[in-house]
Amino acid sequence: MAACPDSCHRCTPTSQTTQAPRNTSLTPHCFMFDIGFSEMVVIGMVALIVIGPEKLPKVARTVGILLGRAQRYVNDVKSDINRQIQVEELKQLQEQMTQQARALENSIKQDVHSVEADLNKSIAPPGDTFIVAVDHQSTVVDQPAAMEPPAAAEKTST
Repeated sequence: MAACPDSCHRCTPTSQTTQAPRNTSLTPHCFMFDIGFSEMVVIGMVALIVIGPEKLPKVARTVGILLGRAQRYVNDVKSDINRQIQVEELKQLQEQMTQQARALENSIKQDVHSVEADLNKSIAPPGDTFIVAVDHQSTVVDQPAAMEPPAAAEKTST
């Protein structure tokens, strides 16, 4: 096998005026059998002599089928590896997004709690207390005595 030749149109810049850097990584098309036509003729002649003219077409067909199967197998393995890489990248992305969403949720909750606490402090003067429900938890906050629940006010007036 030989490395990609300098005349490869995929690895060299298409425009000579543009000084684009040459692609130094060898892509799969860059690996090819370095067999010319004359070598193929010699291999064919040797196969004709060794195998014989009667069995040569059958052997050539079998070799072609086996090479096709091998190529399909290699392509299947490559595609499986690429799928696994993509799945792993998607899992990492999902994990990052989940962490960012949790961080945002916690930040918003803290901001809401601080704003709510500030509002409760600014509304109620110190002295009396009342209970405020916040996120399913009860907290005690100062309240003036003038603010009674309506049910308690009715009981005292009757």
